[in-house]
Amino acid sequence: MTSHSRSVSGYDKANIHAAYMQRCIELATMGAGKVAPNPMVGAVLVHEGTIIGEGYHELYGKAHAEVNCITQAIKNGHSEKFGNSTLYVSLEPCAHFGKTPPCADLIILHKIPRVVVGCRDPFIEVDGKGIEKLEAAGVEVVLDVMKEECEELNRRFLTFHTRHRPYVILKWAQSSDGKIGGLPEKNGVERSERVLISNEYSNRLVHRWRTEEAAILVGTNTALADDPSLTARLWPGNSPTRLVIDIDLRLPSTLKLFDGSVPTIVFNSVKESEQTNLRHWKTTRENVVADLLKAGYHLQILSILVEGGAALLGSFIEQHAWDEARIITNKQLSLGEGLDAPGLTQAVLKNEASLNGDLLQVYRRPH
Repeated sequence: MTSHSRSVSGYDKANIHAAYMQRCIELATMGAGKVAPNPMVGAVLVHEGTIIGEGYHELYGKAHAEVNCITQAIKNGHSEKFGNSTLYVSLEPCAHFGKTPPCADLIILHKIPRVVVGCRDPFIEVDGKGIEKLEAAGVEVVLDVMKEECEELNRRFLTFHTRHRPYVILKWAQSSDGKIGGLPEKNGVERSERVLISNEYSNRLVHRWRTEEAAILVGTNTALADDPSLTARLWPGNSPTRLVIDIDLRLPSTLKLFDGSVPTIVFNSVKESEQTNLRHWKTTRENVVADLLKAGYHLQILSILVEGGAALLGSFIEQHAWDEARIITNKQLSLGEGLDAPGLTQAVLKNEASLNGDLLQVYRRPH
């Protein structure tokens, strides 16, 4: 940290900083599901206690939060106030040419003298370089305002760039007695009878979750038994890339997964191929989870929502290859006999809520 920058710790306007940073976070969340593999970022420009511009990163490849914020202030006729204003931004301004020019350069160009940053950007092309560029130009930089909240906002992005793999969310629905489905059929087919466990409100929430993640994953048995579309039909937004593990390529092409409506990747041990909205990615039979996560990093997939059966979910748990688990429990349904739900290890309950009789619990795996 150079002489210009300082932590908010002990700063006499810490509470004011937090209030404006909270607004940045609120703005940033409006980009959920639309900006990956970029982070969600919000920015506000403040002059003498009044917000004169605000913006957020709205769409991948388009203008960043700082650009939209400054542009709004200019359109509103506030350019002459920039010299005595403070820019608040939830993530360190970029300093490199990517899809758009560096935001740090834009801040310097408009002679904004103070920038308050929520948290640093771990992306190798940034990672402190934006702060350094601002400080070198004489800009006062205040760091780590609501740092934990800003890191929570972009936990997918931070995990991707620090652990070099997608952020993994496990999801399943279970009965009150901890079953995720009926018993396997007696004819030996490796699938269980489908049991509808979660209610319509929970189902809509799951579809909202799908719009917020980069990809969704199921295994061979789930694909065969349920023939799922894995799209966000019940919520407005983008459907995630569909991932399916089909080691021996047993799945028929007539499944909804292969209707071509959404990019789909089949992880298998047989072939590599690429067609319109369908790709076969070759993996080893023994290290499917590890290979899939490596592929996710290579393909710039920021997050994966795992909606498979007990075996697939259990493989992620056993290999400590998960970050978050979302469990929906139908408190009114008891199955007696059935397939046991996975058991989490090293899990910390983050929050819980009730959805018209269903209990939603969100767990995190501490790193």
